[in-house]
Amino acid sequence: MGNKIRLTTAQALVKFLNQQYIHVDGRETPFVEGIFTVFGHGNVLGIGQALEQDAGHLKVFQGKNEQGMAHAAIAYAKEKLRRKIFAVSTSSGPGSANLVTAAATALANNFPVLFLAADTFATRQPDPVLQQLEHEYSIAVTTNDALLPVSRYWDRVTRPEQLMSSLIRGFEALTDPAKSGPVTICIAQDVEGEAFDYDEAFFQKRVHYVDRLQPSERELEAAERLIRSSRKPLIVVGGGVKYSQARAELIAFSKEYGIPLVETQAGKSAVESTFANNLGGMGITGTLAANKAAKMADLVIGIGTRYTDFATSSKTAFDFEHTKFLNINVSRMQAYKLDGLQMVADAKAALSKLHERLRGYVSEFGPILAELKKEWNAERERLGRIEFKRSGFEPEIKGHFTQETMNEYADALGTELAQTTALIAINDTIDKDSIIISSAGSLPGDLQRLWASEVANTYHLEYGYSCMGYEICGALGVKLAHPEREVYSIVGDGSFLMLHSELVTAIQYDHKINILLFDNSGFGCINNLQMDHGSGSYYCEFRTKDNRIMNIDYAKVAEAYGAKVYRANTAQELKLALEDAKKQTTSTLIDMKVLPKTMTDGYDSWWHVGVAEVADKESIRRAYRRKVEMLKKSKQY
Repeated sequence: MGNKIRLTTAQALVKFLNQQYIHVDGRETPFVEGIFTVFGHGNVLGIGQALEQDAGHLKVFQGKNEQGMAHAAIAYAKEKLRRKIFAVSTSSGPGSANLVTAAATALANNFPVLFLAADTFATRQPDPVLQQLEHEYSIAVTTNDALLPVSRYWDRVTRPEQLMSSLIRGFEALTDPAKSGPVTICIAQDVEGEAFDYDEAFFQKRVHYVDRLQPSERELEAAERLIRSSRKPLIVVGGGVKYSQARAELIAFSKEYGIPLVETQAGKSAVESTFANNLGGMGITGTLAANKAAKMADLVIGIGTRYTDFATSSKTAFDFEHTKFLNINVSRMQAYKLDGLQMVADAKAALSKLHERLRGYVSEFGPILAELKKEWNAERERLGRIEFKRSGFEPEIKGHFTQETMNEYADALGTELAQTTALIAINDTIDKDSIIISSAGSLPGDLQRLWASEVANTYHLEYGYSCMGYEICGALGVKLAHPEREVYSIVGDGSFLMLHSELVTAIQYDHKINILLFDNSGFGCINNLQMDHGSGSYYCEFRTKDNRIMNIDYAKVAEAYGAKVYRANTAQELKLALEDAKKQTTSTLIDMKVLPKTMTDGYDSWWHVGVAEVADKESIRRAYRRKVEMLKKSKQY
């Protein structure tokens, strides 16, 4: 037996976190950057005491909301390509419950984050303690059981010595590219303070090696045959391309063999928008160019993608009668999607090996790619010049609001600014190496279609869960990962109201973020969804009891926190505000009032949603018939 060291469970935890390293491509770095915490009942006397006594190299941040600080940790891990993480410590009861949404966000996106959720007493002697649930069927169930289905690995520590196996299992999951995700370790609050004689070997430097998974010869031979037999292959660029850092290999592969690229939200900016073969986002929120190419493809090569319904237009984006699939993914489960040929391998390694084998092959897309891109660029330019008119104005989202309603919004919000015009003005004005972040509402669709990423890895969209409230809190995590760059949170008024707690944390710790708030006084995206399927505008607009459109001065909210604020209701005012915001050293917020129904609509895409089969309105019955037609067409009926 080795030497022993007597520590509390919480002290042992902090000491262990300081000794975790990750080794990728010959480079070894500390894995845990720090810890976010809101101290409360269950963690302040345990983990709080341990951090106060000796935090080691861990950076400690006081969060303002458990979900918010967890979003910041998640965004940080994404920007660090899952090679560095933050831990998140919460109190028991409501503090832990606030992690559920964030944990689901991390799980859906395969983002590593360590959740340290305080739990009730292991001894059960003072039960029920403050913030403890009671169930007649089991005394063992606590709030933290709600985190089980949204964790990649979950454990409950009720004795100090259990911490050792729990952490080792947890870090195995955190550092595995195939199953990376949230790890939840619930520590009973009395156990956090209990002491144990730990073996010193447990606290020695521990290196987690992440080796690139190489494709097998069998996989390479099968993939080569499949590609060579295809005439118009298409590459779907997923988030796995970013995490693998396969940009150079993908560009070389696409260029030599004339294979177009289309992007998922997670894959966008893995390769710059300026690359000739990059046709932009595909699917429901995709460009016309990408969706046209997808229809032409006889082979789809999915690299690091989960093939979500938005990327595949609810499985109508491709001609399934004549299209085959090759899936390259470190996850065997994802590689099996759409009954494709599986290559369970790292994207960078797979592309390098495939490139060597395909010499002499060229796709038949040829000049079609340039034509598709030119057509879409013309449409993008049009969308950047949308101007509101008091009469004869036809919004981008057709057939929803009357001219009278549009005029009402223009008067109530004091604006004539279109959402697409504002977005392209922002794209043209901010520095090219700035990083934008968004997540929910209509903005992700506009961004995937319209945003031109001229520098790689500058587009950060959380769309695996599309979590409202991620945008501003996540911006803090992005800034922590890239302190030298400007970070812009592009957020709607609905998401702003959901959660913006970590704006205060960003100001408190002097980490500048810029918030670009698009206010159309409502949940505009969902309003589009309901009206596009035959319903009326029902409880999605922000209207008062007497039916007046609300005009909230969000700039005052941010100004009260200490941010530098601007109000911009024209493209010119917006550009001036953006230029001035660059000069600031504190966080900023630009409050933009934008007209509803001026976001982009779909381009050759369809979304399968639940439409009422029986309804009083003919418009709803018509929407249901349209759904049935599309299901038959897609062979899903």
